[in-house]
Amino acid sequence: MRISARNQIKGAVVDVKKGATTSHVRVDIGGGQVVTSSITNEAVDDLGIKAGDKVIVVIKASDVMIAVD
Repeated sequence: MRISARNQIKGAVVDVKKGATTSHVRVDIGGGQVVTSSITNEAVDDLGIKAGDKVIVVIKASDVMIAVD
């Protein structure tokens, strides 16, 4: 796979929770950190994503914001 996005993190799928149209895919990226991605159910099915799979989290964001109370 070749992709221009530079923010790539390897991890393992912890679980996949399917909703009506969107799935939440939780990925353990190590060090006690878990990243959650919301993708379509169709994408989950097409990619065959399931718990235990090794995946790469690709983050593409034009803005990264931080807030405090």
